Amino acid sequence: MGYQEVYEGWKADPEGFWMEAAKAIDWDEAPQKALFDRGDNMYEWFADAKVNTCWNAVDRHVENGRGEQTAIIYDSPITHTKREISYVELRNRVANLAGALRAKGVEKGDRVIIYMPMIPEALEAMLACARLGAVHSVVFGGFAANELAVRIDDAKPKAIIAASCGLEPGRVVHYKPLLDGAIELSEHKPDFCVIFQREQEVAELIEGRDFNWHGFQYGVEPADCVPVEGNHPAYILYTSGTTGQPKGVIRHTAGQLVALNWTMKNLYNVEPGDVFWAASDVGWVVGHSYICYGPLIGGNTTIVFEGKPVGTPDAGTFWRVISEHKVKSFFTAPTAFRAVKREDPKGEFVKKYDLSCLGQVYLAGERADPDTIVWAQDQLKVPVVDHWWQTETGWAIAANPIGIEELPTKLGSPTVPMPGYEVTILDDEGHPVPANTLGAIAIKLPLPPGTLPTLWNAEERFKKSYLNTFPGYYETGDAGIMDEDGYVSIMARTDDVINVAGHRLSTGAMEEVLASHPDVAECAVIGVTDSLKGQMPMGFLCLNAGTNRPHEDIVKESVKLIREKIGPVAAFKLACVVDRLPKTRSGKILRATMVKIADSEEFKMPATIDDPAILDEIKVALQGLGYAKG
Repeated sequence: MGYQEVYEGWKADPEGFWMEAAKAIDWDEAPQKALFDRGDNMYEWFADAKVNTCWNAVDRHVENGRGEQTAIIYDSPITHTKREISYVELRNRVANLAGALRAKGVEKGDRVIIYMPMIPEALEAMLACARLGAVHSVVFGGFAANELAVRIDDAKPKAIIAASCGLEPGRVVHYKPLLDGAIELSEHKPDFCVIFQREQEVAELIEGRDFNWHGFQYGVEPADCVPVEGNHPAYILYTSGTTGQPKGVIRHTAGQLVALNWTMKNLYNVEPGDVFWAASDVGWVVGHSYICYGPLIGGNTTIVFEGKPVGTPDAGTFWRVISEHKVKSFFTAPTAFRAVKREDPKGEFVKKYDLSCLGQVYLAGERADPDTIVWAQDQLKVPVVDHWWQTETGWAIAANPIGIEELPTKLGSPTVPMPGYEVTILDDEGHPVPANTLGAIAIKLPLPPGTLPTLWNAEERFKKSYLNTFPGYYETGDAGIMDEDGYVSIMARTDDVINVAGHRLSTGAMEEVLASHPDVAECAVIGVTDSLKGQMPMGFLCLNAGTNRPHEDIVKESVKLIREKIGPVAAFKLACVVDRLPKTRSGKILRATMVKIADSEEFKMPATIDDPAILDEIKVALQGLGYAKG
């Protein structure tokens, strides 16, 4: 069956489609019904089932005779460490940790915050919570104390599991002082903390509250898997909210199991036993879905990588890991490839490694500009799939489902909607627009299994954020177009569509043009306030390593390119060369913050920013263009 037949089959019988997919899961009590309509546009999947995530991700593979297969490969170029953990070893470690948590009073429904770097113990902590039916909330390791405190007060955890430190190239990030500071700031206090002591830094433990990871597990009774209801929350993952108060996205247990398991073969084209690598962090949604749960539920080998695309030690580290560990499917962010391309535009490092094991590459996290995709295809000689999804959805809304059928690609498009997602482009009044017309991207309700059913303790906020703008639809917050073949293109966040003298223009389309300039490694376009035209586009260009042409020539050529490709209507005249762009730790460019600096407005320092010093550099560049006067 090809994609079209699968998608039409889902559309004709959505519940039958997902009940069929649910057969791949080990249920304690199988679902009798797929979809439960709770009224008021609220839905739940497989709510009548009983199941355990840890059983499906770990124990069942051991029971099925695959216990000796490697479950997790840990590769840390920062500490020069590599190790492998088999499924049977993983089961024993997770059962012990869960037993120790239970002995301290952690039960089904209790929350546990996990604050850890990219080490296997982070996955073990997640799985131990899942084993007990406890609800974990992973907070990106090294997040500031006040941001962690906000999440402690919202989730009200019984326990916090943390590491003594995280490691960045050339520096140690001290987690324990941040954790102590957060607990001091928060009104809610956890009963206890478990600290995994890393040899790079041994933290001081507070008597009576803090326990050492190993000592805490000594002599405990290993815990069995606790079956939970299908609609029991597996986790809470906080995503930044526009009000500064983070939104706690929740994921129901059964829906996540069915959806992630379906994607491993159909989308990522891996079979049990294949090696799958998502180069992300457990603190982000990709880490939840595709470092921890998806690959393990699918019986794959997953890689936990503690390093960077460049600098640990060089721009060849991705290719080394793929070659050494026989990775079949690789998933990363476009920004990571842009960093590699900037350091190694000709792909000299690619040639050093045998990448014959690699079947396909997936990009997500932000728009993948055609230039980066073409570069990756030329270098790697495999399909490079741009796919689009969100923290809220937990898995791809639109993609090229290589495991079903490899569809023709269109540069700049994450291809087509996946089964479960009926994607529609709407105008401001909520009416569908013709093909190739820019509008708000919405998804007809109900959303498929594995997506967010609501927000943690904030149902009204859930409705206001996602359901109220377009009744009967989920509002993605992204703007884009759909062509006559049903291919979706994401052009910008809805608030990145700028209005230049009455013309709605996509900053993403301009970035695509700028990225095609041979000297430009990476770029961003923002809309700045203009008294005459409402908004004016402004471009920031990062150049390839070794480019020594005059910056003003490159700026002039960039302006000319936009004029040729988009037209004078874009009114694109302002651009400057910068060393780097301000980004979140997951690689998203902080465009909204750049706009506020340009318009001399107050702004809150984004909690997820990778390096706050970059904002000063941006301010100086903006002042050179006559902006950021405040």
